[in-house]
Amino acid sequence: MNSSKLSFYTLTVASPRRAGRFAERAERSGWDGMAVVDSQNLSGDVYVALTVAASRTERLGLATAVTNPITRHPAVTASAIASVHALSDGRTTLGIGRGDSSLAHLGRAPAGVAVFAKYLETLQCYLRGDSVAFEELAFHERLAPEVSTLGLADTASASRIAWLPDSRPKVEVEVAATGPKVIGLAARLADRVMFALGADPDRIAWGVQVARDARKDAGLDPETLQFGAYVNLVCHPQVETAREMVKGGLTTFARFQVMHGKIAGPVADKQRRVLNDLHDRYDMKHHTQSGSPQSKTLTPEFIDRYAIVGPAKHCVTSLRELAALGVTRVIVIGPSAGSDREEAARAEHALVEEVLPAFK
Repeated sequence: MNSSKLSFYTLTVASPRRAGRFAERAERSGWDGMAVVDSQNLSGDVYVALTVAASRTERLGLATAVTNPITRHPAVTASAIASVHALSDGRTTLGIGRGDSSLAHLGRAPAGVAVFAKYLETLQCYLRGDSVAFEELAFHERLAPEVSTLGLADTASASRIAWLPDSRPKVEVEVAATGPKVIGLAARLADRVMFALGADPDRIAWGVQVARDARKDAGLDPETLQFGAYVNLVCHPQVETAREMVKGGLTTFARFQVMHGKIAGPVADKQRRVLNDLHDRYDMKHHTQSGSPQSKTLTPEFIDRYAIVGPAKHCVTSLRELAALGVTRVIVIGPSAGSDREEAARAEHALVEEVLPAFK
């Protein structure tokens, strides 16, 4: 695959005041898009941040990374992202997963696969402008009495986002996926599978094959499915410094490989031991942070396999390996919260000046 087809999104939190400046800088620096975390207890509202970003940019892609099927009704999610889509002239992507920190801070684990599947099916109906029968809904609306108790003369007979413009393409939905069940679900119901498998080419190749097989088994064309990846990446001439800066964010994404205690996909014994240790020591109170207890579980060998760290030439080569496997979008998780500011700025400069141009 031609590496020029690889697009890059930078990841940020949903800061209402910072989002506009961040988006302007990302657009000037040559990023293709900006992805915003949705974690209501740790940062601001993702759709407010995306709205501000849309109003301050002209070409930058805008995405949630990621929302979840629990904290919002699918009609609310569809209407919110479609609103940003309309404001930005069609630049949005709805990134969604089963939930992590957003649910942990409500005392909950990620949504089950069956719940996630129903949510995705309903969400896609709403985004297409289709109607959803009331009896097919089984989300938060069940907490309220049926509308028939009001004795109205007439009311809507089904649920539909009625205001969607007919002229604009549907919002794309991409699913963050790690295990085979969610990869298969994404292959059937989403527009793009966003692998959270690290930067290990063997694991990405495994994920691509699982997705293609699932899509084919569903009677759909595997060639119409798009692939992306979340990649922890720090570009720095000193690999030891890059490893240290990537650790906090890498613990979050590496933990997805073993969230429920079972590791899917190809993994070496040494990597398995690191993942199991990470699972047992993960502290959500220090989520994504440098110097967290979980960051101390990562070995240099593990970091070099699951992340992309080091000089620009190495980063370009590693990204081209992913592009050759079919990945067309990368959401970059850069230096972790708490990293040395000067070194983090140096890494950001190297990425936008030496790595991104290699894919234009």
